[in-house]
Amino acid sequence: MGREVRWPGRSADTRTHPRYRTSVRWWIAGRTVHALLLMTLGALAGLSVVVATAWTLTEHSPRSMADRFSNEEALLDLSLTVLRACVGTDNLEPEPDSTAHQMLATVASVTGALVPAVLLGIVLIKMFALRPFVWRRRASISHAWTADFPGYSRNNANSDDAIIAVRFYNRFHNLSLVDLRARAHLRYLERSPHDGSLVIYKQWLKVLDAQGEPAEERSWLAVERGAPFTVWIPVEAPVGELPFRRIQGKDLEGSHGVKLLVRLTARTVGLGTEVADERWFDLEGGDFELGRFVPLQPDLDKDVWHWEGWTEFDGLTGSRSDGDGPGPA
Repeated sequence: MGREVRWPGRSADTRTHPRYRTSVRWWIAGRTVHALLLMTLGALAGLSVVVATAWTLTEHSPRSMADRFSNEEALLDLSLTVLRACVGTDNLEPEPDSTAHQMLATVASVTGALVPAVLLGIVLIKMFALRPFVWRRRASISHAWTADFPGYSRNNANSDDAIIAVRFYNRFHNLSLVDLRARAHLRYLERSPHDGSLVIYKQWLKVLDAQGEPAEERSWLAVERGAPFTVWIPVEAPVGELPFRRIQGKDLEGSHGVKLLVRLTARTVGLGTEVADERWFDLEGGDFELGRFVPLQPDLDKDVWHWEGWTEFDGLTGSRSDGDGPGPA
C-alpha cells in the first residue's frame, strides 16, 4: 500500500497561520502620554453617552421618547453624572425594580473601580519604556569627503563616492547613557531562483568607527545630553539621484522593499539597564535626501539647547565649507 510522502516544512492544514496578535503593553509604550490621556477620556466620554442613552431609553416615565431626547440639558447632565461614576467620583441611582438601570449602574461602578488601576498601569508602562533618542527626520546623503573624519575625508577627496549620515541625540536631561553602540543593516526582497517567490534578505553594512575606518559597529564611551551623534555609512558608489541603486557592492536594481535599519544600544548610569532604539529608513518612501546636514555650533558657555543650529536640525546645507561640522562624530 502506498504511503503519502510529506516534505519537511509542509503542512496539510495551514489555516492556523500566520498567528498574529498585538501586545497592549508595547502599543501603550509607543504612544505619548497626551495621546493616551485623550484616548482614555474619549473612551470614557463615549461610554458615558452610551450609558446615558440606554438609561433614558429604559427609564419608567410617561413621557414619549421624543420628549425624553428633546431635553438636551437633561441628557448632558445625565452624561456628566455617568462620566463621574465611570471615574469613581459619583454614583448612579437606579430606579426601583429596574433591572436595566441596575445593570447600567453596575457597569459604571465597575468602570470607576478599574479606571484608576488602568491609568496606574499606563503610567508604569510609560515610566519603564525608555526611548531616549530623537532621530533626524531623514538620512542625508552627501559626498564621502564631507564626513567628519579628516583621514577618511582626505582619502576620498577626489572620489565621487557618497556616504549616508544618520543623526540622533539623547533628549533626557537626567538620563546618562554610556557604551553606546550603533549598527546598520540593509533589508530587501528579491525573487527566489527556485520558484520566483519573494524572499527577505538582510545584509550587515559597514559603518565608520571612531578612527573613520569601515567597521561592524560604531561605539561611543559616553552620550552627552542633547549633543548630536552621527552614524556614517559608506555607500562606496556615487549617488547622483534618489533612490540610489547600489550600496557597499550590493546591486539593488532587482530588489524590492529596500530599507535601511540603524539600531542603537546603550546602558544607563545609575539604573544599570540597557536601552535600545532603532529607526527604519525606506528607500522608496522619501526617508533619504541628497545634501549634507546642517551642523550645530557647540558653545560650552551655553546650555546645549541654546546651541546655534537646532532650528535647522532637519535641514540641509550644500556648502562644501561646512564639511567639518562640529559635534560628536
